Amino acid sequence: MMIDKDTREEEDIASTFKKAVEKGSEAQQNFVKQFSTIQQDAMQSFFSTLQGLIYYNAMFKTTVQSGGRISIPEAERQALNIEEGDLVQVIIIPIERRRKTVETK
Repeated sequence: MMIDKDTREEEDIASTFKKAVEKGSEAQQNFVKQFSTIQQDAMQSFFSTLQGLIYYNAMFKTTVQSGGRISIPEAERQALNIEEGDLVQVIIIPIERRRKTVETK
C-alpha cells in the first residue's frame, strides 16, 4: 500500500507540474499574439505616416532671412495648395552656414 500512496503522490506532482507548464505555455502564446498585434499596429501607423510624407510634401532649399523668416517657393505652395494662414510643419536640416564674421582689431 505504501507504494500506491507514493505513486499517487508522484502522479499528483507530475499532473500539477504539467498543468503549470501548460498554463505557462498558454500565457506565453497569448503574450506573443498581443505583442504581434501591437507591433503590426505600430508598423501600419509608421507606413501611413511615411506614405503621407511621400505624397504630400515638398523639399526645397531656402535661406533664413532677418528675424528667422523662411519662404516657401511659389511652385511648392501651388503644388500643395498652401495659402496664407495655413498651418504647416517644417523640419530644419542645416546645410551650410553663411554667417557674417565680425573682425576684431
